[in-house]
Formats: sequence, C-alpha cells, structure tokens
Amino acid sequence: MTRTILCLMGLVGLPSISMAAEKPNILWITCEDICPMLGCYGDAYARTPNLDALAARGSRYTRACSTAPVCAPARTALITGMYPPSLGAQHMRSMVPLPPGMKLYPGHLREAGYYCTNNSKEDYNVAKPEGTWDESSKKAHWRNRPEGKPFFAVFNLEITHESQLRNAIDPKDKIHDPAKARVPAYHPDTPEVRANWAQHYDRITMMDAQAGKLIKEIEDAGLAKDTIIFFYGDNGCGMPRGKRWLYELGLRVPLIIHVPEKFATLAPEGYRPGGTCDRLVGFVDFAPTVISLAGQKPPQNMQGRAFMGPHAAQARSFNFGFRNRMDERFDFSRSAEDGRWLYIRNFMPQVPQGQYLAYMFQTQTTQVWKRLFDEGKLTPAQSSFWLPKPVEELYDLAADRDQINNLASSDSADARAALGRMRQALDAQLRDTRDLGFVPEAEMHRRAAAFGNPFALGHDPKGLAFDRIVDAAYRASDTSQASASDMVALLGDAEPVVRYWGVLGLIIRGGDAAKAAGPQLRPLLKDESPSVQILAAEALGRFGGTSDLAPAMETLMTHADMTSSSDPYRSNEALNAIDHLGDKAKPLAARIKALPRKPPGADGKGRAAAYPARMLDYLIPRLGE
Repeated sequence: MTRTILCLMGLVGLPSISMAAEKPNILWITCEDICPMLGCYGDAYARTPNLDALAARGSRYTRACSTAPVCAPARTALITGMYPPSLGAQHMRSMVPLPPGMKLYPGHLREAGYYCTNNSKEDYNVAKPEGTWDESSKKAHWRNRPEGKPFFAVFNLEITHESQLRNAIDPKDKIHDPAKARVPAYHPDTPEVRANWAQHYDRITMMDAQAGKLIKEIEDAGLAKDTIIFFYGDNGCGMPRGKRWLYELGLRVPLIIHVPEKFATLAPEGYRPGGTCDRLVGFVDFAPTVISLAGQKPPQNMQGRAFMGPHAAQARSFNFGFRNRMDERFDFSRSAEDGRWLYIRNFMPQVPQGQYLAYMFQTQTTQVWKRLFDEGKLTPAQSSFWLPKPVEELYDLAADRDQINNLASSDSADARAALGRMRQALDAQLRDTRDLGFVPEAEMHRRAAAFGNPFALGHDPKGLAFDRIVDAAYRASDTSQASASDMVALLGDAEPVVRYWGVLGLIIRGGDAAKAAGPQLRPLLKDESPSVQILAAEALGRFGGTSDLAPAMETLMTHADMTSSSDPYRSNEALNAIDHLGDKAKPLAARIKALPRKPPGADGKGRAAAYPARMLDYLIPRLGE
C-alpha cells in the first residue's frame, strides 16, 4: 500500500525511506495567482467550500511566501529548492543552465522509486535535466503509475490566472457582488476595479470546485488514508500591485496541508486538524520538505529548509523575496519579512512600480488606474504606484493591511529597530546566496559563458568582484549614501559591473550629475561590457551635451539590432534605454520600426527572446513615423 501526499501547491519530494518500507504518495494541487483569498483564512467574501473543508481536517499556514511574486521565478524556487537569483534565474521567463549534476526535486524522487507526474504547467527558468518527470503533460496522472509504485503528482489549476480577470465568464459563475468587494487603499474605487475583484473571486470559487474533484479522486480510489495533501497558490494575487510586486498581495500565498493520522509522525510540529501554523515558510522550502517526507536528507545544494518529516530543520526568521525583470521591463528590488514587518530595498528607485508592461495593461484595473493618475484624480496612496520609488520601504503588517504607510523614515523606536534588523538580514541573504540580480542580464549571460552557467559565475572566486559590486549598488541607488563624485570614481573600476552601477548612480542623481560626468562617460561607449555601453549611452543621451546625442543613439541602435548579435538580452536593455530618452529618440522612429522582432533563428535564448518585440510594439507608435 502507498501513502499519498496531496500537495495542492506545486513541488515534489524525495523518498528515502528504505525501499522495503512503505512510502507516501505525494499529490500537490497548485493554483495560479491568489493570496489567502479563501473562506478558511477568514475572507468572508470568498466562497471556497472544498478548500475550507480541507483546512478543517488539515493545517493552515499563515505566513507562507512564494519567494518571487510572479510565476516562472516562483516555480523555479519550487522545483530547485534554491533562491533563483543564486542560479541567475531571477528574470521573468528566462532560461539558464543548471550546474552539472544538479537535479530538480522530481529527479531525486524518481531515484528513490517514485512515479512522478506533472499536469501540466512547468514554467521553470532553468533547463530541465533529462528524466526529471516520468510524465509532464495534460494527460499526466498518478493513475498511470506502475502497480505498487508510490507516486508524486502535481496538478496545476489555471482558472484563477491573471488573464482570467479579463476573459468572459458564464453568468452562472458570477456569484460575487462587485458592490461588496473590498477595494484596497491603493486602488481607485471604480466599477471596473470592483468588477475585476469580483471576477477574481468568482474564478477562485471555480478553482475550488476543481480542487474538490482532485481530492475526491483520491478518496474514490481508497487512498485518502494514505495521502498527504498540500494546497497552495503559485504566487500572490493577480490584481495589479499584487502579482509582480513584493508586497503581501504579491508574495503571500495560501498553504493548506492535510496529514492523515497514519502518517502523524511526518506532520509539522504542532500539527492538529483545523489548526494553524505561523511558521515562516517559502517556496525554497518545499523541495527539501517533500524530500524529507520521503525519508531522505535534502541535498546540500538546496538552500531551503524542510518544515516536515524526519529532516525538518529549524524555522527561518525571515522570508525573502525578489523582483528583477518583469516581462519586457527591468527593475531590481529585494524584500525581507519576519511576520510583523515587511522591508523592501529598491536598487532602481528611479523607475516607478507601474512601468508599462504590455501584458499587465490588458487588465481593466490597470488601464483605469493609470488614466485616473494621468488626470490627477488619485489620492497619494493611489498615485505612488506610478511615481519613482523610495529607496527603502518598511511596513508594519499588523497595522497596515495594504502597505501604504512607509515607516522607513519613522522616528518610532519599534520601526527604527525593525529597519536595522531587516537591513542586516537582507544584506546577509544577498551576499550569502551570491545574488546575481546585481549583474545586468546581458552581462550575466556574457560572463557566464566562460563558466558554463551563471551559478558558477557567481560562486567562482574568479567570476565576479561580488562584494565590490554589492557595495557599489547600495551606494549608487541611495543618494544619501554617496555623491555624484563617488559615482564618477566607480566608472574607473576594473570590474565592469561596478562601472555599470556607477553609471546607473549618475542616472539616478539626474541631469547635472550625469552631464558633469560627460568626459568619464564618453569612453564607456566602447566599454568591454555591452551593458555598460548601453547605460552610458542612456546617460549621455538623456543628460549629455548636444554633441553626445548622436553617438549615444548610434550605440543604442547597434545593441537594439539583433541582426548580427542575436542577443535578445542586449536588445531589450537597449530598447528600454531608448524609451528612457523620451522625445529625443523620435529621430530613430523609422530605424526602430525596421528592427527584427526576434534573433535570427531565436536559438538558445529561451523565452526571453520574445520581449524585444514587446518593446518594439510599445516604441513604434509612441515615437511615430
């Protein structure tokens, strides 16, 4: 007889109980783009009877975090048990190779005798090793396993995905009254926004029915007593300022775990039916947890901590989150949360939260929100999304449900103490994991080629001047820490990424600083690093003298054109820089219109090859003929 672990979230475990011993089956049910928007979490607006029933006989986690606020990076944390920035896999829909010999958790489980299936979304930012799954398709199911084999099965429910906010819905499924929806303080209270919130909850009710069917399949097969069930969301809420951002709405997910009495020894500490668990857990912890449930010790490369089974580790003190390129737009923020306080460090404060993303702007809430901002009709809390970011953000989660009161400059003793503690914890995390978010995407791929993969680039002492890079990024992004002359000094550093941060620091400081640095910036148009060339060209094009504009634009067009370079990373960086030139880029309109929309053959560049086309779709009408 086998045990069944239903993980209604999205990861797999590794069994290391002796082959003669009975092993649990593992089932994960994962859904898309929801926070704890379920009745069992106290949400009176939600209608989720099946998941509420699961929580009544299981345990509900109150501080579960997706590690990344968007699907592909979040799922990469799940499948690897590692922080994606440590692997260079932090960017949305990117693709990087794993270090040789590193397995994803289904590979470990298969070695331990499990039949592993995924139905069916993968969406990883790392190249999947051969033999990761027994089957990964829309037909994959635990029923297909060989007789007597334990299984690990993932089912991904997509009906709550962000895209479903704008798709037509059957009138019979419209059960949530928009007038009763709670509109958070950062959203304008309009009919469109209320309709989106109501439809999101309608889709959650539909997802609840699908989850109920998956649970019933286990019961009908007589496996309920052998089954551990996990249910979770793959990242936070699909509404704008949720998914993609490091606030609670973007990172916090529901996690319900049911452990049958038969496997009580595998349950988390303090587990009781209908209870709650306040332990901080993140997606990096899921892979080592399922491996522990299978009786094996998690592999050393995994940076997460098992929170169930015989190899459960000490609880973490912080959940960490990360945000880098989202679709076609660049950003760089990191977060730490301890259950009471949320701290966010923005390394690119000059760009607003609400940069134009083609996909996000299909949502009606985004459209009306931006229109009302342009018309000057929003409150300060609603407008901040469209403005440059503060360098630091600190929120008291106990008192500020929507995270609109930034306490980073507060005189409160509690806030000051929290700020110092969170700063220290986040800095240690970034340095310990060798966070590659500090390296521009194109430069990371260029430099990683000599090491075989980005992880090796970040961890090899010969790869990067890592601590100098981190120090430069802190100073560059915070104008209170360093002056423009300090940024100019960085331009002469031997490490290209330090030079990159020096240029970005000048851009953050604006016109006079960047213009005065013209003599030091101009040689960087021929820097060994294309990313440094691109950023120097942006600085000179935006803030330099009249004679600087033409060479700056030529540099940007050279890198935007994938005809010869076949490099979509470089092209996307250049197209973003051209956009930042504003009306100065209008003379480039015809040339931009003629640019290729993808690299020749689009070979080996993964899904990121599609993003330059999105930038072209935005730039061409904006610049005109």
